[in-house]
Amino acid sequence: MQYNIKDVFAPKLFQTFRNYNKAQFGQDTLAGLIVGIVAIPLAIAFGISSGVGPTEGLITAIIAGFLISFFGGSKVQIGGPTGAFIVIIYGIIQQYGLAGLTIATVMAGILLIIMGLTRLGSVIKFVPYPVIVGFTAGIAVTIFSTQMNDFFGLGLKDVPANFVDKWVYYFQHFSNVNWWAFGVGMFSLLICIFMPKLTKRIPGSLAAIIFATFGVWLLKTYAPAEWGIAGIKTIGDIYDLPHGVPMPHLPSMELAEGESYLSMIRQLFPSAFTIAMLCAIESLLSAMVADGVIGDKHNSNTELIAQGIANVVVPFFGGIPATGAIARTMTNINNGGRTPVAGIIHAIVLLLVLLFLGDLVGLIPMSCLAAVLIMVAYSMSGWKTIVGTFKHRNRDMWVLLITFFLTVIFDLTVAIEVGILLALVLFLMRTNEQTHIRTLHKEIDPNEDTDIQLNLEHLTIPDGVEVYEIDGPYFFGIANRFDDVMTHVSGEKYPIRIIRMRKVPFVDSTAMHNLSMLIQRSHNEGITIILSGVKTHVLHQLQTGGIEQQMDPDNICPNIHVALKRAEELLAKIK
Repeated sequence: MQYNIKDVFAPKLFQTFRNYNKAQFGQDTLAGLIVGIVAIPLAIAFGISSGVGPTEGLITAIIAGFLISFFGGSKVQIGGPTGAFIVIIYGIIQQYGLAGLTIATVMAGILLIIMGLTRLGSVIKFVPYPVIVGFTAGIAVTIFSTQMNDFFGLGLKDVPANFVDKWVYYFQHFSNVNWWAFGVGMFSLLICIFMPKLTKRIPGSLAAIIFATFGVWLLKTYAPAEWGIAGIKTIGDIYDLPHGVPMPHLPSMELAEGESYLSMIRQLFPSAFTIAMLCAIESLLSAMVADGVIGDKHNSNTELIAQGIANVVVPFFGGIPATGAIARTMTNINNGGRTPVAGIIHAIVLLLVLLFLGDLVGLIPMSCLAAVLIMVAYSMSGWKTIVGTFKHRNRDMWVLLITFFLTVIFDLTVAIEVGILLALVLFLMRTNEQTHIRTLHKEIDPNEDTDIQLNLEHLTIPDGVEVYEIDGPYFFGIANRFDDVMTHVSGEKYPIRIIRMRKVPFVDSTAMHNLSMLIQRSHNEGITIILSGVKTHVLHQLQTGGIEQQMDPDNICPNIHVALKRAEELLAKIK
């Protein structure tokens, strides 16, 4: 098949302009404005929780949001920082610093571009659902646990990264609770919970930040000092908020003695791979959900390339990994956004906030942001899906649970790798269980065999002929099992063996190798192998694999009738 770059990289923005009009621009502008407002608290919260800061969160939402909409393969995808990255980013920064995060993010971006250019967009969609639910729920629990310090106003520094150690540390210092900060957090959490029940037009997170920030400002301005209001920490108390987008720059790289850049890249590759996989999975899932709502079809390879471009560029402005965000994408759709213009306007809104409203952002209480992220964690948890999986008590439940606990106890890289490996093993086990091997000696019932001519009596298998049937895929697991069956045949050695392959949809290299060895071994023992009902594409695989050259062409038969007739001819020659 000829490779055409337009097949893998065709941004929706340029297709949109062919039939664009003022009415659609008005809808996109309104949607972009609303999504931009919704994205403000999330971008700030994700930036802070990732271990960088509010500015970095906003920068990521601005630059990545613009690039993903400009180059993306979905009409309505909204890009930016998401909760899924918090755990992996925080771990990279603790171990390798901001320079390590920059390298890992750029590497992830390059991987995403390669995935898109090599047409892996459709393959990424096949990551098993239990793995996705498991690590998403694990991320949700981890995000929840990271917010306890700010939610309760504990004021702790150097909180352990390990989940168990973190909670032990919290309980050891629970006497440090600042009740004012906790009250602000609870007030914000209640708004997040109940605002959607009152109106869906105003996001609960935005309402919580507005009311909590205004309330805390009033208290800090007018309440008596002895009330201890100063214990309510705000973003401005902890972070410096520059007014404007920083110039692109390279981070300072401080290598340990004896360490090279190449060795650092090798160490960071697993983290970069995890970022790339998370970005691919989350963005393509978001695009698929959006397709179902607007009745469109996204280009998954273009989307991966756009995500890659964004993640290559963003780190040089101090930003963090970004991907398509399903909550913001749905907000865009629900408010009339139907083209990438809405995503570009959302980025412009965030840019204006960074340029002109930095002082107001600094007044947001940290415990309020913690409440917003607790709600994000709850939304991510997918607890209803988990409960439904438990009811079935099947193997998927164990894949989900193992992925979940690996995410929480160890890290996301291990969880994704082990989860996908487990799901693959279970898939092979299920496929193996679905493939059956039958041995027939005397007759074949036409009522059970679809390739036999109708209205016939039972087909009689001549003496000296044994029929084996493979029902299902003939791959390495089954190949070894079938080889064992043929090798350890008890009793009389039949001079003719017919192998029925009418229900074999494909063969792999192991199966072809085993079949080749079987034909050779049978030939040495004076036994003739006849193949029956081989599908055209399977026959082509056998031809390219050299199997046909080992056999008499007359011994590869289109159906069981021809195979039995051929067996009778060979028996007559033997006698």
